Amino acid sequence: MPEPPQAPLVLAVDPGTHKCGVAVVDAGRGVLARQVVDAADLLDAVRRLLADHPVTHLVVGDRTGSRRARALLAEVAGDRPVILVAEHLTSLDARRRYFRENPPRGLRRLVPPGLRVPPGPIDDYVAVILAERYLSG
Repeated sequence: MPEPPQAPLVLAVDPGTHKCGVAVVDAGRGVLARQVVDAADLLDAVRRLLADHPVTHLVVGDRTGSRRARALLAEVAGDRPVILVAEHLTSLDARRRYFRENPPRGLRRLVPPGLRVPPGPIDDYVAVILAERYLSG
C-alpha cells in the first residue's frame, strides 16, 4: 500500500543583519522548534534543524538580509525548494502573538497593547509567521 503524502514541514528564516529568527513548522502539528541566532551562526543552526527534522521546504523572508540568507540556505537545501515569502507586517503580528502566548502580569497588564514591548528579540516568532504564511498559500 503506498504511503500517504507527507504534510509539508517548513524551515523558515527571518533574516537580519545581526540576528535571525529560525523556526520549523509542521502543517498538522504546529511549531516544532524556534530560536533566535546570530546572523553569523545561521548556517550552523539551519544544519542542526535539518538534521533533527525531515524538512520538505525552506522559506526565507524577503526583506533585510534575504539575499544572503537565501544563498546560505541554497548551500544546504539539497533538492528542497528555497522560497521567498513577503515579510510585510510580520513584526507587528509577531509582537501580538508573543503577548498572546506570554500575557503580561502584574502592573504590565495595564499597559495598552500597542505600547507593550517584548523583553527580548522576537525574530523566532516572525519566522513562525513566515512559515504559516507559506503553508496557508
